[in-house]
Amino acid sequence: MRILVVNDDGIQADGIHHLARMAAKLGEVWVVAPDQQCSAMSHRITVYGHIDVKKSNIPVEGVHAYRVFGSPADCVKLGIQYIMPEKPDIVFSGINHGYNVGLDILYSGTVGAAMEGLINGVPAIAFSKERNDNFEVVDKYLLSITKDLLNRPIAKNEIWNVNFPGCAAADCKGILEDCIPAQEQFFQDHYERTEMEDGNFRFKACGILNSNAAEGTDMKAVLDRYISVGKVVNNVLRA
Repeated sequence: MRILVVNDDGIQADGIHHLARMAAKLGEVWVVAPDQQCSAMSHRITVYGHIDVKKSNIPVEGVHAYRVFGSPADCVKLGIQYIMPEKPDIVFSGINHGYNVGLDILYSGTVGAAMEGLINGVPAIAFSKERNDNFEVVDKYLLSITKDLLNRPIAKNEIWNVNFPGCAAADCKGILEDCIPAQEQFFQDHYERTEMEDGNFRFKACGILNSNAAEGTDMKAVLDRYISVGKVVNNVLRA
């Protein structure tokens, strides 16, 4: 299996290293990831100018790694069409530092990169976890969940979206399947306004955690310390 691994947190993020190590157990791995933090870029691409690509060293043995001075979707475009010698069988995107659930999926560079895989005819899985440094649940379940999803049918306009709680493995309650995206944001919009001396003003973004979520949704699952597994549909593409 040829695997393209990408993310939106940058090539030095811990999440992508965990994902690449797991992927290396399944096949040949090519890591093509942004040079810098690119969260909330959604499906942004570079239209004008240059995109530099440089070989990179990451703490994962036996993988090919490149850093791209562009967006997550740029990484997938270049990885599939120009960097990898053959088209990948699957795109793994993540593991994002922070949940991609509910309406936050629309902003996600992690999901945007996975969707770019679909545009290029390659199936994809997006992985995210709670915004902390605890990978116990990831390390326990990542490989088995991935193997399971690789053997399941999925439409050509759908990706798998997996979210892991960042708790101790003993505190994880299990896996909830078929979770639908909650119709609200995980962090509700909140901005603090500061007046400036010249009469202008600036805003500081500081979202407020939304602890209300409907049963059966991805947000409810992770709030209750379950692993959320569901699908995200790209309605532009044909099923």
